[in-house]
Amino acid sequence: MEHLAAQLAAIPGVVAVTLGGSRATNTAAEGSDWDFGLYYRGTLDPAGIVALGWPGRVFAPGEWGHIMNGGAWLTIDGTKVDLIYRDLDEVLHWTAAAGKGQFEIQREVGYVAGIATYVLTGELALGRVLAGDLPRPGFPRKLRETAPAAWFRLAAGALHFAEVHAGRQDAVACLANLCQAVLAAAQGRLAAAGEWALNEKRLAKRAGLDAVQDRLGRSDQDLRTLVSDVRALLRLSDAVWTGG
Repeated sequence: MEHLAAQLAAIPGVVAVTLGGSRATNTAAEGSDWDFGLYYRGTLDPAGIVALGWPGRVFAPGEWGHIMNGGAWLTIDGTKVDLIYRDLDEVLHWTAAAGKGQFEIQREVGYVAGIATYVLTGELALGRVLAGDLPRPGFPRKLRETAPAAWFRLAAGALHFAEVHAGRQDAVACLANLCQAVLAAAQGRLAAAGEWALNEKRLAKRAGLDAVQDRLGRSDQDLRTLVSDVRALLRLSDAVWTGG
């Protein structure tokens, strides 16, 4: 599949092509998709992808959200291939911000705890450049200080509201907030360790929170007891939400 890079690089507006996901990090399993990042400047016309003639669905830039942007789901020679658009100027903006320890956590479909803008930097760090020229940043020292604090505060706040909803016997809202708390805490732990987390796949396991995941998986659970157990396992402390 890597031979596709030249065709992808020839799409008007594209300035670099990367191989991302499990294929780039040598963690792919049999049947794993191929993920290619299309870094562009200015505009990217989806017609340039459609013109290549590969079957699938092509989206416009911005159709997947602000950070995720857009892309295409294709099948090429019987293999699933995902294209992911990245506005290079936007990527470089958030990469410079991450170097100063600055970032935002935004809402995106598929991200329960939210997506950090420094994900764009992590993609540069972990992806393999197939065409063009892109920076390859390390995990910024300042980000290791600011990101955990932000994620842990989000986790503590979600735990607080999980407890509120448990008191009302609102299982959906309680469990939703508990899951957000666990995923945000996992993000904070990985950021403190200087490890990139580009999505929420197996995030709790990566962060050593298997016990929390097991506890959430039990079906016969009193909501108040569940919240108390998860709080004890996460061991969070926040001056606003948990009283210091």
